[in-house]
Amino acid sequence: MQCVGEENWVDSRTVYIGHREPPPGTDAYIVQKYPDNRIVSSKYTFWNFIPKNLFEQFRRIANFYFLIIFLVQGYEDWLRHKADNAVNNCPVHVIQDGKVVQKQSRKLQVGDIVMTKENETFPCDMVFLSSSSDDGTCFVTTASLDGESSTKTYQAVQDTKALRTEAEVDTLNASIECEQPQPDLYNFVGRINIYHETEEPIARPLGSENVLLRGATLKNTQSIYGVAIYTGMETKMALNYQSKSQKRSAVEKSMNMFLIVYLCILISKALITTILKYLWQSDSVRDEPWFNIKTQAERQRNKFLSSFTDFLAFMVLFNYIIPVSMYVTVEMQKFLGSYFISWDEEMFDDEICEGPIVNTSDLNEELGQVEYVFTDKTGTLTENNMEFIECCIDGHVHVQHSISNGQSFYSNAAIDFIDAPTGIADQERKELFFRALCLCHTVQVKREDETDYQKQHQDGRSSVYISSSPDEIALVEGVKRLGFTFLQVKDNFMELENPEAEIERYELLQILNFDSVRRRMSVIVRSVTGEIILFCKGADLSIFPRVKAGKLDLVRQRVQQNAVVC
Repeated sequence: MQCVGEENWVDSRTVYIGHREPPPGTDAYIVQKYPDNRIVSSKYTFWNFIPKNLFEQFRRIANFYFLIIFLVQGYEDWLRHKADNAVNNCPVHVIQDGKVVQKQSRKLQVGDIVMTKENETFPCDMVFLSSSSDDGTCFVTTASLDGESSTKTYQAVQDTKALRTEAEVDTLNASIECEQPQPDLYNFVGRINIYHETEEPIARPLGSENVLLRGATLKNTQSIYGVAIYTGMETKMALNYQSKSQKRSAVEKSMNMFLIVYLCILISKALITTILKYLWQSDSVRDEPWFNIKTQAERQRNKFLSSFTDFLAFMVLFNYIIPVSMYVTVEMQKFLGSYFISWDEEMFDDEICEGPIVNTSDLNEELGQVEYVFTDKTGTLTENNMEFIECCIDGHVHVQHSISNGQSFYSNAAIDFIDAPTGIADQERKELFFRALCLCHTVQVKREDETDYQKQHQDGRSSVYISSSPDEIALVEGVKRLGFTFLQVKDNFMELENPEAEIERYELLQILNFDSVRRRMSVIVRSVTGEIILFCKGADLSIFPRVKAGKLDLVRQRVQQNAVVC
């Protein structure tokens, strides 16, 4: 039997009352399962929350914008991880059981004795024990720490500088007491205690000149030995970039200001519309129209709570006022703009065959916020290339062709003497001045082989002068052109060659280094005749008040003239 209209049913179900089994002979009996009587109004379950919620969130374009920012920042942080892994896994040389053992940089520990070779970067902060130089010095560039491109001289501990081999260094029995890690690059306070079997421990003070910082590079020294005192995030380099606050660019500040203005507009608009709504609903006819009759619970609802929820509802309705995409647009511009820095051919360094590496998209924004550049001396923004042009000796001006770091910039090789001295006394004062320039410095000599200087000089090969100050190199090279050649410092004796090709030796008694307070440096030497001489050089404001005799006015006038011309 067929019911009326049964042929028009799209789908049908059969329900057996009381869950009884169908009677025998029922055709096409199919067991059907029906849901229970639970009501589910929630959207998510424990299993589908993450995928379904992500799908719902990214249906909103605003959230997709923030996903782009998330991906950009994640990519930049991945680049930092990549760079960190390259640094942490680089090989370093450690002394163990009298032998050189290679290990990864991240496995260095405080107390390890590290060997660093020329042109290598120090893997940690360490106390300088000894070097391949006889005088226990080494030369270091700290451009990655303080931006200074000049070479600085560091001193090994006096009692350990004689340890030259791995076996000798490994026999050292000592302990170091020092301050807790500090971000200050220029100060260090510590003490090394050296123990002997039959003697009392020897204590020696340690200063900043005895500490080699991570990030600095060893230059013009074959190798050095040092003991690690600060490692990892306790190094001064790490403490410095941790303590620095993040700079905010003018673009970011203006964006924040605009967003504050937009937020104020949004709040004002939502507040005004909420007030207008309740003014409109003050009439009972408008409050409950025939198509929107309130329930009893709505009539008894707290007025303050209702007004607050209405205010939030208007905030949601007008949220398009906030330009969400603006942040993403700026982030994408910075991210893509950082690649233009990497592609800039003018920033490619031909010496190291490397271009700029951008690890953060904020780099171009940080460069763009620089408004003023102050520099206190040559070298911060220039090549730090000094030239010896002229000298004024007791009022007599001596001019030579331009020399800079061993390179002659003019074809004229002659030396011109303006108002040159003629008497024997004047000639002696001139030679004394040249000897002062040849001895009053901290310049070191680097040669290509181990042969003596005389042989090199005869073969026509010139030595390379090394110093922490390019001024000193220019002066030593300049006085060399005038006939006085600085040869070397050996066994605490400074050697020079005079114009008659004679070797003069002076015992080095003391060096008073240049500092910003004294603004001058001095050396005390003893000649072969036993005469003790103090040579001093420095800024004119520091030297002139100490001059007791001589043609001071003429020299001062010449210095002033050169200052105006330069």
